Amino acid sequence: PVRLRASCYRIGMSEKIIMLGDAGSPAMPVPPALAEPSGLLADALGRPLHDLRISVTDRCNFRCVYCMPKTVFGRDYEFLDRSDLLSFEEIARVARAFVANGVEKIRLTGGEPLLRKEIERLVAMLAEIDGLDLTLTTNGALLPQKAQALRDAGQARVTVSLDSLDNAVFQAMNDVAFPVAKVLEG
Repeated sequence: PVRLRASCYRIGMSEKIIMLGDAGSPAMPVPPALAEPSGLLADALGRPLHDLRISVTDRCNFRCVYCMPKTVFGRDYEFLDRSDLLSFEEIARVARAFVANGVEKIRLTGGEPLLRKEIERLVAMLAEIDGLDLTLTTNGALLPQKAQALRDAGQARVTVSLDSLDNAVFQAMNDVAFPVAKVLEG
């Protein structure tokens, strides 16, 4: 059996690989042949996949201690070059392919998706896909400026990740002293 890696990310110029298991645990088998395409996506247990998350950027304006701590993602951290991100047209094409194969809900995420320039244009493109439940998850910092444009583009649902209503706790969690009241304005 072949071991598969679960995740890979860069810290500076080095690569960090997180394995699915260590040498003492059973390896995940790789099937000798793939099943014929059914038109629907399924996981390894045959359960249909209906939800898809699309990360539109690796950047974020918060440095939450559990997600993007300053100790790793400081001023010198090399984020992806903007030219390495999928274009909105490429994201829309991928989204249409997934919807054609059974995906019903797409959640736009990041980093912080509202940092992606002209995100409203992508929302408008995805909102045109018949039968798609389009959602977006945000830290809410930019919602006061972006909410109306997102709504006008067809964004009907937004999830705001809010660690605490207590301002001191919220600022400690986001580690950039962003006040919870500003998020609630959105």
